[in-house]
Amino acid sequence: MSIFTYHLVKTSYISALKAILLSLKPINTPGLIHAECTTVMTLGSAVFSPSRMLVRQVAVFAQWENEAAIDHFLNKNSLGKIVAKGWHVRLTFLRQWGAISEFEIPDELLESDAPDAPVVAVTLARMKLPEIPRFIRWGRPVEKLVRDHPGTILSLASIRLPRTISTFSIWKSQKEMTDMVRGHSAVPQPERHADAMKERERKDFHFEFTTLRFKPISEFGEWNGRTNFIPDSK
Repeated sequence: MSIFTYHLVKTSYISALKAILLSLKPINTPGLIHAECTTVMTLGSAVFSPSRMLVRQVAVFAQWENEAAIDHFLNKNSLGKIVAKGWHVRLTFLRQWGAISEFEIPDELLESDAPDAPVVAVTLARMKLPEIPRFIRWGRPVEKLVRDHPGTILSLASIRLPRTISTFSIWKSQKEMTDMVRGHSAVPQPERHADAMKERERKDFHFEFTTLRFKPISEFGEWNGRTNFIPDSK
């Protein structure tokens, strides 16, 4: 079974630009199935705020044939050596909604039946460019909901211009995440996510969109001065 990783690193402007422009390719990265390299954004920040797009911070979401390929990338690949200075989590697939090209998503669902188990959620969307203003209108309230939710341990967004947008979040428990999705959380305006999904069903913002749910299996390194984001991950 393949394994997924999510990496975060703060680096120089030049290294960050190279990571985005010269994306990882399976042809020159042994064991890589597909990777998305994006620029980190602050969830819920104003569109034209300096904190909206953090150009020195890079996120890499990747699928690998096995863990040996991940280790080879981090130790031998030029971008991998930069990424290795940050933080990453290794993930096993649980469930998918929607569809996205290039990744090889398993057909079977491996949904955990443990509502108290921590989970990681990744969304990945290819935007319809004329729909971006409408997407921002509906999306920013959801960003604030996820950012401020007591069930999240770490949450962020990222972008690869002109049309790829992604989010990443670590949740204390599967139940807290699903309650948020369904609008059942005990927070102000809990229906923000559910309302945005209804609007997407009415008229889609994207030509490709998926939400992926994962079981975190291990984490490495440090992000923003912190380690051990995953509960009971030791």
